[in-house]
Amino acid sequence: MINLEDCKQLLKASGSVGANYIEANEALSKKDFFMRMKISRKEAKEATFWLKLINVTNIFYEDDEWRHLFAESIEIKKIFSSIINKSK
Repeated sequence: MINLEDCKQLLKASGSVGANYIEANEALSKKDFFMRMKISRKEAKEATFWLKLINVTNIFYEDDEWRHLFAESIEIKKIFSSIINKSK
């Protein structure tokens, strides 16, 4: 049985990743850009956490769809880290 509260947290975190990324692209200053990108990265880390928790507490263990989502969440975090580090 899926924990709906964990799923809600995952949806909030993943939605925040995209929203803050859009805000970063519309930043008024370099400082604002970095702040939004760092928030996007933080939210991507949080989404990864919720994916792990959902996997451990539910029947998705070793599921291909879960593996794909988990890999994507890690890749997004790496992309944001790269953008932050190269833009300094």
